[in-house]
Amino acid sequence: MKLLVLFYSTYGHVYQMAKAIAEGAKEVPGVEVEIKRVKETLSEDIIEKMGATEAQKSFAHIPVADVRDLEDADAVIFGTPTRFGNMAAQMKQFLDATGSIWSKGSLIGKVGSVFTSTGTQHGGQESTILNFHTTLLHHGMILVGLPYSFSGQSKMDEITGGSPYGASTMAGGKGERLPSENELESGRFQGRHVAEIALKLSK
Repeated sequence: MKLLVLFYSTYGHVYQMAKAIAEGAKEVPGVEVEIKRVKETLSEDIIEKMGATEAQKSFAHIPVADVRDLEDADAVIFGTPTRFGNMAAQMKQFLDATGSIWSKGSLIGKVGSVFTSTGTQHGGQESTILNFHTTLLHHGMILVGLPYSFSGQSKMDEITGGSPYGASTMAGGKGERLPSENELESGRFQGRHVAEIALKLSK
């Protein structure tokens, strides 16, 4: 069973979560996990002005995805930072190019899941994932989130991302905050959970 972790990241926070997601999925026997990224659409000049050049070098080795990679996978876990409560434009552009596989129904019955990163605690973690779900439903995918059996999302002794809709982290106003251990563990849990469900459905 093939599971694809597909992400877009600007400052590396979503990439860190993507690695945790993949770690969790790889713990499930019989699951082949691959990480790919969505192509950056901003120019190098803009990236430099945003202060994201060094961060993007950290995941430059990750292969850029093609829409056909979605067809090859049995399950896809998508990761995107939020932009005003929605997915980033780079991810939206990638998904907008999936009309050809939508017309063939290539993703119908496949498992889809989403994780995200926001600048602040209330910066759209839940709305970004819920808005993303709309696209996956149009493709006929089976949505899987982050159930409350992951007890870390109920923690009250620290500020943390995570909701029933999917794992999430907070980057801080200047990108200074990295994913906490609890947030990374929520990613590992989601990766395992999606992989286990997709494996059952593939049999």
